[in-house]
Amino acid sequence: MNDLVFDVSYRGEIFRVESGTRVDDFLERVDGEIAETVLAALVNRRQVMLDFPLRGETELELVRYGSREGESVYKRSVSLLLYEACREIYPEIELVIGQSLGNCYHYEVRGEHPPLAEVAKNVLGRMKQIRDEGRVFLRRTVTLEEVENHFRREGREDKLELLATRRSSTVHTITCGSFVDIAHGPYAPDTGCLITFGLEEYGDGLVLLFPRRRDRNHLPAFTPRKRLYKTAVETREWQELLGVRRVGQLNRFCLDGRAMELVRISEGLHEKKISIIADEIALRLPVLRLITIAGPSSSGKTTFSKRLGVQLRVNAIEPVGLSLDNYYVDREQTPLDEDGKPDFESIEAIDLPFFHEQLADLLAGREVRTPVFDFVSGHRAPESRWESMRLEEGQVLVIEGIHGLNDRLTNSVPREMKYKIFVSALSQLAIDDHNRIFTSDARLLRRIVRDNLYRGFSAERTLEMWERVRRGESRWIFPFQEEADFMFDSALVYEPAVLKTWAERYLLQVPRTSPTYPEAYRLLKGLSLFVPVFPDEVPQTSLLREFIGGSSFRECRT
Repeated sequence: MNDLVFDVSYRGEIFRVESGTRVDDFLERVDGEIAETVLAALVNRRQVMLDFPLRGETELELVRYGSREGESVYKRSVSLLLYEACREIYPEIELVIGQSLGNCYHYEVRGEHPPLAEVAKNVLGRMKQIRDEGRVFLRRTVTLEEVENHFRREGREDKLELLATRRSSTVHTITCGSFVDIAHGPYAPDTGCLITFGLEEYGDGLVLLFPRRRDRNHLPAFTPRKRLYKTAVETREWQELLGVRRVGQLNRFCLDGRAMELVRISEGLHEKKISIIADEIALRLPVLRLITIAGPSSSGKTTFSKRLGVQLRVNAIEPVGLSLDNYYVDREQTPLDEDGKPDFESIEAIDLPFFHEQLADLLAGREVRTPVFDFVSGHRAPESRWESMRLEEGQVLVIEGIHGLNDRLTNSVPREMKYKIFVSALSQLAIDDHNRIFTSDARLLRRIVRDNLYRGFSAERTLEMWERVRRGESRWIFPFQEEADFMFDSALVYEPAVLKTWAERYLLQVPRTSPTYPEAYRLLKGLSLFVPVFPDEVPQTSLLREFIGGSSFRECRT
C-alpha cells in the first residue's frame, strides 16, 4: 500500500507511475497533450477531476464530451460558470435551480433585478468572457467546520442544512472565481473547455441552454414546454408552502419525527390531482369516450390508472381497459433499432391498421373480439382465445401504453372524443439552491428496486438496460408530452428516503469490474445525502407501492 511506484493501466498498456502523480500530468506525459474534449477521468471506474492524484494500482479511462458522463460534467461546469458570472455583475440576484426543460435548466431569479431579458444578455456576455479567460476549476478539500463557517458568513442556509447530516469530516469545494460551492461530482479542467452554451429569459427566470451530446459546437434553439413548465411551477410552489424543496429540508423533517406527516400530505396531493383529472373527464362527457395514459418506464402508470379508475367510478363513470400489448405484430415483423435488435418500443411494433379498425368499432358501440398476444411464442394467439368487448353507455375506454400521446395511435378518433394524460416523475428535490438531481434518477431507482424485488434482475442488469430504455423514451414518449391534456407528476417528495432502504443494498452488489459501476457509484453518492424513511409508513394505495411491494392493487407488483 505504501509503494512509491505502481502500475497504471491505460489504453491497453501498463505504465509505471510515481505515487501522487496527477491524472492530467500523467496524460500530458503519455499523450503529449490533453484533447479539449476530455473533461474528467474514471479512476478504477470512479469519476474524478483531472487534478486527481493517482495512488496505488489504477485502471484509468477518460471521460469525454459525447458520453453520458461527459455530458453531466459539462452541464455541472457550465452551471458553476453561470453562478460565477451572475455573482460578478449582479451580486444582489439569487439564482435558484429548478426543473430540466428538455436540454436546458430553468432558474428562478430572486431579488431586485432589471428586466430578465437584460439580465440574460449581460450574464451570458460575462460567461463568455470568463470562458475565454480559461479559468481553472479549483477543487479544494477543507474541513466540515471550515466550509460551514464560510456558508454561514454567506447566509447559505440551503448548504448548511445539507451539511448537517454529513458523516465525513471533510468536504470537497469547487470554484472558478469568488463563488464557492460544494463539489457534487467532477468538473471540467477549466472554463475554456465549455465551448457552447446559451442563456435566455423564460417564465419567472432564466433557462441555461446546453449543446446536444452528439455535437458540442451547435446550440439547439430553445423550445418552450409550456405544460411541463406549468407543472414544475405548481410543484415548486407546493414544495415551498410545505417547506421541503431541498434534500436538507427533507432530512430535517425526518429527524424531527415529521416524516409521517410529510407522507400523508404528499399522498393527499396525489389523490387531489387524480380527482381533478376525473372531474375534468366527467365534464367532457358524453362526447369524450377515450382516455389514453402514457409515460416513460417506472413512472407509475399502472397504479395511477387504477387510482384514476376509482375516482372515475366516484363520478359514476365506468372505465374499460384495452391493452396495447395484445396488438403487437408477430415477433419476426418487429422493426429493428439502430443496433439491429428488435425495437419493441417502436410504434411500428403495433399492428396499427387492425388496432384502428377495432378502436373505431368499440367507440361506435359495436362488439369486437379483441386479440390476445402470446409473448412466449411471439405471435398472436388463435382466435378461440380472443375476448369479446363492447363499450356500453356510461363507459369510457382507457388505453395505457407508451404511445398514448402519439396521435398516430388514435388519429381515427376526433380530438374532442379523447383525453390524453402524461404520467412521469417530473420534479425532484434539489440538492441545494444550486445543484439538482437528475429527473430520471427517481425512475431509475424505482426500477432498480422493483426489478430486484419482483423480476429477478440485479441492479447491474437494470443499469445495463437503462441507456437503451432512455433512447426509446426520447424517441417515442417525450416528443409528444406537450400533447397531453393533463401532466401528472408522479414524484413523491419523500420517496428517495424510502427507496434508499433497498436501492443502496442492491447498488452495493454491483462489482467494481462492471461497466455499470460508475453509474452505480454515482447513485450511491446521491443516496448518501438522504436520511432514510421507514417503508412501513407508505400507504398501501401509494404509487410508490408499485415498486416496493405491498400495494392494495396487488397486480401492480408484476
